[in-house]
Amino acid sequence: MRISTVLALVLTGVAMPLAAQHVPDDLTTMPPVSSDYEPDRTPWGDPDLRGTWPIEKIDDMDVPIEREEEFGTRAWLTDEEYAERLAEARESDGSFVDELRSGGTQGLAAWLESTDFGRRNSMLVDPPDGRFPPLTPEAQPIQEAGRSSWVRGQDRDWITDLDIYDRCVTRGFPASMFPFPYNNGIRIFQAPGMVVIHHEMMATRVVPLFDTERWPEDVRTYMGQSIGRWEGDTLVIETTNIIDGDSADPDIFRRAASPNAWDTTYPTSRAAHVVERLTMISPERIIYEITYDDPLVYTAPWTARYDWTRDDNYEFYEFACHEGNVQVRDMINSSRAERLRAAEAENEDEAQPGG
Repeated sequence: MRISTVLALVLTGVAMPLAAQHVPDDLTTMPPVSSDYEPDRTPWGDPDLRGTWPIEKIDDMDVPIEREEEFGTRAWLTDEEYAERLAEARESDGSFVDELRSGGTQGLAAWLESTDFGRRNSMLVDPPDGRFPPLTPEAQPIQEAGRSSWVRGQDRDWITDLDIYDRCVTRGFPASMFPFPYNNGIRIFQAPGMVVIHHEMMATRVVPLFDTERWPEDVRTYMGQSIGRWEGDTLVIETTNIIDGDSADPDIFRRAASPNAWDTTYPTSRAAHVVERLTMISPERIIYEITYDDPLVYTAPWTARYDWTRDDNYEFYEFACHEGNVQVRDMINSSRAERLRAAEAENEDEAQPGG
């Protein structure tokens, strides 16, 4: 259907055919994840989630994790807003050129039409306003003091002014589970009693599916300890023992990753607890839902939900972050150069008559 026809249907109030769309009449509600689909089984009898599930289309679509305040508690786009998004996706697809550093997208419009997530305005679904809960009084000053190249206006003189993602250590957990501007591949492997979630960027998680003891309190990793189980056909993973800390600690070896994939200054405490739910709703789609609870950092838990779409032709390439990583040096040098130019300009102004 041509976009002009779509817009005409919207403006005349005629319902549009939206492939695979299950948007509620009340745009403030979030229906439960469907459990009607029965996935194929592995040879040992578990639901078969194996495959490649890139989440790059979410980044291509520019859906934020946190809802813009103007939407309030409305979780879904109106027909007119959706038509505008679809028109932009078709324009982006039309501008794609298969060359290095080219712009545009491939297949974004078709993906939008294949999933109800194409009508969503944020990944966060709880709290109802789609925004992160306020920080605790203890966490707020730590977040404000955070050091990162992602924070505008901060001087960078040494590696102590950079976070652990800047230094190619990790994106951490759960930040690694969210889309990013590049390297968004996720691949699932399964074996009896085990699921492996392999990321294109700096992470592989081995999740046992049997009762096991939690690690001692002091045994921690950036991705935490994950233990899974099946609830019907849904894979449920609980993760604890995530390395705690922040991006402000003067000792860079004590710094930790942020749970917020778009703001690396948020701290992580030892109380952080994460529950993920992976539910296959068709051969091509998994609904991924994640609830993050850290009562020492956030005043309430938060939950995000978004689609994983199968693409077994998606290629993984080496994410060589440390090798040839000139960014750290360049960020420090450029920051020093900018301040030097500003100081020289200020001195020149003062030297002028009347300065």
